Amino acid sequence: MTSSIRRYRQTKIVATLGPASGDPEMMRKLFETGVDVFRMNFSHGTHEAHRKNLETARGIEKEFGRPIGILADLQGPKLRVGQFKDGKISLTHGQQIRFDLDESEGDESRVCLPHPEIMEALDIGASILLDDGKVHVEVRKKGKDFLDVEVIAGSALSNNKGFNVPGVILPIPALTEKDRTDLDATLEMGADWIAQSFVQKPEDVAETKKIIDGRAALMAKIEKPSAVEKIEGILEHVDGIMLARGDLGVELPPEDVPAVQKKIVRKVRHAGKPVIVATQMLESMIDNARPTRAEASDVATAVYDGADAVMLSAETATGSYPVEAVSIMDRICQSTEADKAYRRIMKSDHPDTENDPSDAITVSATHVAHDIGAACIVNYTTSGSTTLRTARQRPSVPLICLTQNESTARRLMLSYGVRSIHITDVSSFAETVDAAARLTKENGYAGSGDKIVMTAGVPFGVSGTTNVLRIAEAK
Repeated sequence: MTSSIRRYRQTKIVATLGPASGDPEMMRKLFETGVDVFRMNFSHGTHEAHRKNLETARGIEKEFGRPIGILADLQGPKLRVGQFKDGKISLTHGQQIRFDLDESEGDESRVCLPHPEIMEALDIGASILLDDGKVHVEVRKKGKDFLDVEVIAGSALSNNKGFNVPGVILPIPALTEKDRTDLDATLEMGADWIAQSFVQKPEDVAETKKIIDGRAALMAKIEKPSAVEKIEGILEHVDGIMLARGDLGVELPPEDVPAVQKKIVRKVRHAGKPVIVATQMLESMIDNARPTRAEASDVATAVYDGADAVMLSAETATGSYPVEAVSIMDRICQSTEADKAYRRIMKSDHPDTENDPSDAITVSATHVAHDIGAACIVNYTTSGSTTLRTARQRPSVPLICLTQNESTARRLMLSYGVRSIHITDVSSFAETVDAAARLTKENGYAGSGDKIVMTAGVPFGVSGTTNVLRIAEAK
């Protein structure tokens, strides 16, 4: 099927759905403006609302003949203090407060902390950060059912504020009962990606992977320092990574976050899996029609780092300018990718082949496409593995994925440079070459007579057998 939508960038855009964007007309505008993947945030909204949005996305797919990825983001454990009699309290340096298990309303002397397992895990001297780091307290005394803390920094604390415990692996399951219910619902809906929150160690994602059982791709959200330390083990179990810098930046020193971002993007790219850089990218656009120059630079940095995708959260979920936010993010990505320095960076960090014939073919395809000035690279793939291996090379030309597997087509919309085309009418390698020659021209990726570089496998249609590289002409 021919698509009337053409993207002029390789980096993908993920947009979060919410009150500002969860109606069919707005979703259609966001897609036309540049959204490749829609994120459903299960911290908010009902299953029915999420299902309606997913069905709307599938309708837009049919209208434009272009796959759209759906990412379902699980809430994970939410660690919060209780409530206060007056809604909030004032704080002063050196003030003593008791955290206990009493669910009654708190005051300046005490407040409920409804997590006995956390009390047990913390030692004297441990730091607790509340309200996204605005309040810092340290444990001075502990008992079986209480912690006495001293205020180090902060001027106020209000009802139900979240808290973080830096440097401590908390004895809390990453999948809550709500998460399990939401996971069942989203798998039944047919989401393409599941993002798991509060991942601390490989075991957290191993269980989720087993539950999903191939029905969707699994993404780990990296928002805890312990997950950064154990990233290699986590990567073995998941299909992609989301670098959630908001929570991560609370527990890590701010000056460490940029280096962590570069390290993780590079590691995930080299593993041949997609990586999203997320949170606080264009945050001022929640209320303003234009971003700050610092925010534009932040998005560009993620692109220079080689991220597969950049993500908008509240900017499109609840903001006043969702379309404008997508539009400026699209323009920043295009402008960055047009910089000669960007292409030098991508070329300087090509992952090596991994002693595998399929990998050697995909690497060769990137080099051949460059050497002959090909208009695009075309992979025929069943599972998507060939396209993922090609994407990790960060080719400068569009990467066209032809697949008879509709779920593969949708999942790959998150990956760098990939344009998925769902085909159903090929049964041999020769027919696939003909389809590639025709579809690349019809979809505007190549002009008549332009060279295209094609990879596929013989025997045809067998996953994991990419062993043929062919140069053809669009027609």
